[in-house]
Amino acid sequence: MRTRVLPRRFSALIGLTCLAALAGCKERAKVNSLADLGGKEFAVPTGTVADQLVTSKLPTATFKYFNTVLDAAMAVKAGKADAAAYDEPILRNIVAKNPGLRVLPEKITTDEYGFAMRLDAPALKEAVDAVIADSRASGLYQEMMNRWLPAQGAPGAMPTIAEGTDGELRFGTSATTEPFSFIDGSQKIVGMDVEFAARVAQKLNKRLVIVNMDFGAMIPALIAAKVDLIGACITITEERKKAVLFSTPYYTGGISALVRE
Repeated sequence: MRTRVLPRRFSALIGLTCLAALAGCKERAKVNSLADLGGKEFAVPTGTVADQLVTSKLPTATFKYFNTVLDAAMAVKAGKADAAAYDEPILRNIVAKNPGLRVLPEKITTDEYGFAMRLDAPALKEAVDAVIADSRASGLYQEMMNRWLPAQGAPGAMPTIAEGTDGELRFGTSATTEPFSFIDGSQKIVGMDVEFAARVAQKLNKRLVIVNMDFGAMIPALIAAKVDLIGACITITEERKKAVLFSTPYYTGGISALVRE
């Protein structure tokens, strides 16, 4: 690497910038694999279990906490942490829009995401499963992946999907999980999960009604019959299966690590 001597005024400015950022200019070792992150510092969003999941695989890791996953990712880019840990597709979405970052191929945990409905709604599960299966068979699934998880740039536009006329399908979601469910520039709730829900509504000849809520409120709202179907990057777990009926998985993700290039 070539270096050059900066004029004194620029050197002073850089020094002040580093002090203002506290640890922002700390030199970080290059990370090539998950094994390189043993004992390293992770940036994670406050209020999530990402730190617990990282510790289960890397028990000597330390943590810094941030308000959002984007804040955590930007801390990595600024050199304030060695890695950020969160759901793999959401990290992929951030990387696509922020050059200089990448997601390590080896996951910290591996999870499957699905849609959930009440235990007494097997017919709705059958419809959701059919839409997922048909999308894979027809090539639509890959088209959706390219739309919502492009290698570079922001997600694409929500396609126009004809609405039905035989009542409503109330879809509960948390529009903070881009690219699965989020608010676009026109203030509409869009995303891969929303597109799937719209296609389920179309199959049932119903009109899709989106109900936005906090992530933790989705399962209680479903059980209370305030909504018919929920989806927002929801991990299928044995504990959750006791309370709700899950669709077949539509995405295999998990917790991954985001690092600097």
